[in-house]
Order: sequence, then structure tokens, then C-alpha cells
Amino acid sequence: MKNIKNIISRTSTLLSIAFLMLILTSCNEKKAEETSEEEKAETEVALTEAQFKTVGIQFGKIENRNLKTIIKANGYTTVPPQNSAKIATLLGGTVKDIFVLEGTFVNKGKVLATIQNLEVVGMLEDYKSATANIEYLQLEYNRQKTLADENVNPRKTFQEVKAKLAVERAKAQAAKNRLQALSVSTTSTSALIPIISPISGYVGKISIAKGAFAETGIPLFEVVDNSQMHLDLNVYEKDLGSISIGQEVDFILTNQSNKSIKGKIFGINKSFSNESKTVAVHAKINPDDAKGLISGMYVSANINLNNATVPALPKAAVVKNGDKFFIFIKEESTHPEKGAKQESAKEHKEEHEEIHFKAIEIIPGTTDMGYTEIKFVTSIPENSQIVTQGAFYLLSAQKGGGEHTH
Repeated sequence: MKNIKNIISRTSTLLSIAFLMLILTSCNEKKAEETSEEEKAETEVALTEAQFKTVGIQFGKIENRNLKTIIKANGYTTVPPQNSAKIATLLGGTVKDIFVLEGTFVNKGKVLATIQNLEVVGMLEDYKSATANIEYLQLEYNRQKTLADENVNPRKTFQEVKAKLAVERAKAQAAKNRLQALSVSTTSTSALIPIISPISGYVGKISIAKGAFAETGIPLFEVVDNSQMHLDLNVYEKDLGSISIGQEVDFILTNQSNKSIKGKIFGINKSFSNESKTVAVHAKINPDDAKGLISGMYVSANINLNNATVPALPKAAVVKNGDKFFIFIKEESTHPEKGAKQESAKEHKEEHEEIHFKAIEIIPGTTDMGYTEIKFVTSIPENSQIVTQGAFYLLSAQKGGGEHTH
């Protein structure tokens, strides 16, 4: 009888332990299920058929793209100093004629205007007088040299003629130099000073008027040769190590309908441009593309470092939430209804069926030509339908907000 009681007691204890273990297992399974549901809620979003059509979601697949690693820089169009001229006069005077208009093209040596100054007449007289004296003294020099060689006349007389000839030659050369500096011909008979363009290019600002007095040293005309247009780009110190001569540059004119133009780096400054710690990088523009440009246009440029074939998606497929980046893939639909339930679901499909999407964390790489390099944190099923248009809406629907990556 005692043995029977012991057996009953042991059996009761074992049953109690088994019951407790069952309860614990059930609780753990419930917690695991709740955790799984929470994680699922954080990475999934569902849209009704109507929402799907309204948003206009589009799908695509990973593509292998030849993308460029780039450094972004801003700057301006400019021309070298030797291709830009501000033209002044060395001698003031009254503006007699103006032969060009602003915006017209002129060749090197073109007379832009004439200035009248009577001092020019004096310079011409000095030159012609010195030239005439040289002609006479040259004959006298030859005669006195012959006489001195034959010991007919004293050597001193020959030396005096020689000195006078040297003085007149110096006077003639000085007068000629002054006339040449004013672009006045030594054969001229007028008091006009021609204002000549030193380069070929387009006439910019004209700062004189007919009949006005043109002052010395003040620019009268501006002429610019845009065929040698180049870029001055501001590159930050941290990017200098990646910049080298010969690299290609793609840039757009931000105020000219984002027109895209190509260039090539030909020079890198060896000092900082300003307090922002940027260095000027110079890029030459193809002359055919430079025709429609003017100096001072603001540009946004991409300096191309190298090319690589990488898996990529359209830029709009990548969204940012916090400090992480995601794409969305479409999940396969599930239909639990069977038999009559399936027929009922089919009748109300338009109103009740949901389309499920899952957020997949990725690491974005370089972005070029509207595509972004994609690196997956975890693999995705083969042939997954990836959202390429509407990803930002899905992120907003999932988390109640988000930030589109740029």
C-alpha cells in the first residue's frame, strides 16, 4: 500500500514538471513569434491594388553598368590672360572715329578707333628731321673718313662728324619707337592715333564715345577670345590626392538648361585659393563646345576618376532611412482561400487584395548617369522584382516618413 502511494506521488510530480515545461515552451514560442512579427513589420509594407495603381510603382532588375567614380566640384568659365585684352591708349586725345560695335568679332590688328592728338605731329617731325640729318651726316662721315685715312684732314674732324651721326641716329630711333608704341606709321602725315586690337576675339564693353576725350591708361575697349575658354574648379583639400592632369571632366551650365559639356584637366594650382581651403583646378574645354560660352558662367562639374562595371539600379530605387539605405522588392502573394473562398476572393480582388513589399538594406556606391552602384548586406531571391519607381512612397507608408537619397 505504501509503494502504491509513492508511485502516485512521483507520477503527480512528473506531470507537474511536464505541465510547467509545456507552459514555458509555449511562452517562448509566443515571444519568438511576437519578435518575428515585429521585425517583419519593420521591413514590410503592403499596398492595396488601388494604392499600387495610384502610386505608379514600376519594377526592374539589377543591371551591370559601367559607372564612373567622381569628385564633385563647382567653379566658373574663364579665359587665360593672353586671350583677354583691355585696350587703352598711351597718349590721350579726342576720339575721332569708332569702327566697331559691342559683340562683333574682330581680327588681330583691326583698327577699333582713332584718337587725335597734335603731339603726334611733333613726333613725326622729330623722326623726319633726324632721318634727314642722318642722310647728310652719313655722306660727310664717308668724306671725312677718306680724308682722315689719307692724312689730308685732322682725325679730330672725322671724330666730330662720327659723334653727330650717332646722336642723330639715336634721335631717329627714339622718335620711331614712340610712333610704333602708338601704332602710328613713320610715313603718316596726320595727327591720328589708331587703337588696334592685339588679339582676335569678340568686342566687349566700349568705354568711349565719338568726340570725347580718351585718357591715358583707362581701358577703352575689351576684346575676348572665347576659343580658349577653360574652367576654374574649386577642389577641396581632401580630394586633391585623387586629382591628376589628364582626367576628364563632365560639367553642366546650371543657368543654361543644364547643358552638359566635357573638358580635360591641364593644370592644378599649388596654393590655396582662399580661406575655404580649396585649390583651383583648370580644365580645358573643347573649342567647338566653347563657342557659345562666355567668361564667368557658373558650372557644376564631375571629375571622373575611373570606370568600373558594377551592379546598379536607377537612383530612384534607393531610399535612405536614418543612416541606412534600402531598396524594396515585391513579395510573392499568398492566397489561403480554397474552393468557394477562392471564388469569393476573386470577385473582390480589386478592393481587398494586398501587394506586399519588403525593404532590403543595401550599401550604395558611386552614382553616375542616373544609376547607383548597389552592394547587398544580405542576398535576395533570384529574379526578385525590385521597385525602381515609387520606393520613397513605400518607405513613407512603412515608417511614416523617410529621406530620399541624392
